[in-house]
Formats: sequence, structure tokens, C-alpha cells
Amino acid sequence: MTEGALSELTDPGRLRVGINLGNILLVTGTSATGDPQGVAPDMAAMIAERLGVGVSYVTFATPGEVADAVERNEWDIGLIAVEPKRAEKIAFCDAYVEIETTYLVPANSPIQSIADVDQPGVRIAVSDRAAYDLYLSRTLKHAELHRAKGLAGALELFVTEKLDALAGLLPALKENAENLPGSRVLDGGFSSVRQAIGTKPENVALKAFVEQFIAEAKDSGLVADLIERHGVKGKLRVATGS
Repeated sequence: MTEGALSELTDPGRLRVGINLGNILLVTGTSATGDPQGVAPDMAAMIAERLGVGVSYVTFATPGEVADAVERNEWDIGLIAVEPKRAEKIAFCDAYVEIETTYLVPANSPIQSIADVDQPGVRIAVSDRAAYDLYLSRTLKHAELHRAKGLAGALELFVTEKLDALAGLLPALKENAENLPGSRVLDGGFSSVRQAIGTKPENVALKAFVEQFIAEAKDSGLVADLIERHGVKGKLRVATGS
């Protein structure tokens, strides 16, 4: 399996890794050399080590940019959330971590539950082309999505435009709420973002190699160890199922 995976790398001596810098739970810092640090970069580095090659990080500001780059052959593996639209051009392995998504509402909001959000006239701020933006685009019937670039952009839009809700990752919304007096994070969630590793569809051997690595990493406790090591325990959880 290793030889087949190696034969599919664009550069036989290194694994090119597409990393989304916008997910602050998966990329939690930067090394002295400028490389990203966190659960996602560590997973990629361990895959490269298992293959016996070096690792080269190709970084992007948003997950949508990571997804777009597959068609330009800019990475061998990309670490972003599984999503049906993305799966049209990326072959995803099973998820390795997942993150709950919900809404933040402003002070004195009449919205009390997730079910209250999808109503006519409700305006929701969201990070453009995040996995939960794509999910909400498919599932909302009445509420309107207002998009901005990245988590910070969505938060700014929510505040400055006085929107009715901010969609996002539960841990990030809890932090946002601390700086917005009276705001509330709604109980429950509208979906769970499943973070995974994808390859180009034609790279069947590489996908199989990565799939096996992920299964072993979850079963052995490696993913749980990385979550604890990078200080995101309680914010990320090891993905279950497939």
C-alpha cells in the first residue's frame, strides 16, 4: 500500500498538505519556522512520517480555498470538513474529529431555541463556504444567510449589522459570547462538523493509506492525545462512525 501511495505524490520526496488556517481549534499556533501547529498539522506530519517522506504545508485562509486548490493540484492531502458539495471533487476519508455547531443570539433576542431560528425575516451571519454555511444553505427554508470571510468576519458582520444570529462552531461562539454582554449561545446544535482528510479522487492508493492511518489513530488514542496536547480538549471530540 505504501508504494502505491508514494507513486501518487506529485513530489516523491514530500507530502504536500492543504491546511485551513481559519479553524482555530485545529490550527492553534505557528512554529519558529512559520509552519502551522495543532491537531491538523500534526496528523498530516505523522502521515508523512509513516510514508517516509517530508511534509510541506500549503496554507489557506478559509476551507473553501483549500477545497478549490485540489483542482489546481496544489496539495496531495487536504484537511477540511466533509461536506457533500466538496465531495464532488475531493475523495474524503472518515472523519477524525468533530465539532458541534449552533447559534449565538444578541441580548434581548426573542429567539430561544434552534427551531426558532429558521423563520421569515431572521438574518444569520456565517463564515462564507464553511461546512456549516454549506449545510445551512441546503437546509434552511426561511431565514437568510449573510456571509463574510472567516470566523472573525462573520462575527464583525453580526455585530455591525445587528443581525439576529451568528452561526458557528460551539467553542468559538462561547468565546464570542464572553465579549458580547447579554448574548446567548443556544442549547443543542444544528449539525456536527466532521473534520477529515481528503485526496484527489484519482489517488486511490493514497486515500486507502490515509484511511488506514486515521482508523489506527482513532483506535489507539492518538487523536485523543493530540486534542489534549494542543489544549482543545472539550472543544474537539474524536469522531465516531463514518
